[in-house]
Amino acid sequence: MQSVLLRRDKRDPREVRAWFRERLSKPGIVIAPGAFDAFVALMIQQLGFEAVYVSGAAFSSSLGLPDLGVFTLEELARFTKYITDAVDIPVIVDTDTGFGETLNVVRTVREFESIGAAAIHIEDQELPKKCGHLSGKHVIPADEMVKKIRAAVEARRDENFLIIARTDARGVYGLEEAIWRAQAYVEAGADVIFPEALESKEEFERFAREVKAPLLANMTEFGKSPYLTAKEFEEMGYKIVIFPVTTFRVAMKAVRDALIELKEKGTQRDLLSRMLSRQEQYEVIHYWEYEEWDKELNERVTREFSTKLKLKQ
Repeated sequence: MQSVLLRRDKRDPREVRAWFRERLSKPGIVIAPGAFDAFVALMIQQLGFEAVYVSGAAFSSSLGLPDLGVFTLEELARFTKYITDAVDIPVIVDTDTGFGETLNVVRTVREFESIGAAAIHIEDQELPKKCGHLSGKHVIPADEMVKKIRAAVEARRDENFLIIARTDARGVYGLEEAIWRAQAYVEAGADVIFPEALESKEEFERFAREVKAPLLANMTEFGKSPYLTAKEFEEMGYKIVIFPVTTFRVAMKAVRDALIELKEKGTQRDLLSRMLSRQEQYEVIHYWEYEEWDKELNERVTREFSTKLKLKQ
């Protein structure tokens, strides 16, 4: 017996990446909910989703910080590793601008590839960056982004580690510029294109017609894009749809409601029906498998040392 922590059947990251690249060449769309911790990532996997997304916006909020590119590469990598260690499904990571200029992008690619991520996306915003659905953002010249993409492609050691290029040009210069940039990013070697903050279903449709590459759609809440279903995106030809902050926003609303009730009533009794039970919680984290393995290991070592002591005597 072995614990989940030591299981030898955990998929190698290279195998996961190869599967993900092949999956994107097949019919159907991959739905990737955002995970704001490893527990949520495990639930996403156990409920049958094919990929998980690590959102920079959700990570910033979990640190008590705004989504303005203020966390470090090391902080995001440490957080992401908890998730890649926990799950076998592909992990897509939001690395904002790649943490700086071209040489920073090289380090970003190497870091996230080494901790088992399947893909990262890099955006063409200037620093300090903003949420793509806010006004007042700025984008770097297209040739600078092309250099970042080429650096990312050349830096990866595994050809199946996906480089996703996000363009925020729609909100700055309009849809024509976003399409033109996306086509240039495809030529530069981007594996997937992520058009941020398109403003209508018609814009998503036109983008899909004119950009010949696997496409990722962002279904964030309270933004500029209309609420479309995964099926609608699939019919347009998109290959991935992310729901980056959905779980975080739903969970934090529930947390706030619970705190208000605790403050007013001084007891959690009326909250029990809205909680995961201890049993459900432990099932997600495989609690009993860890405990059983630890017990078995202790018994095995005790037997071995008992035999050694007898021989010694």
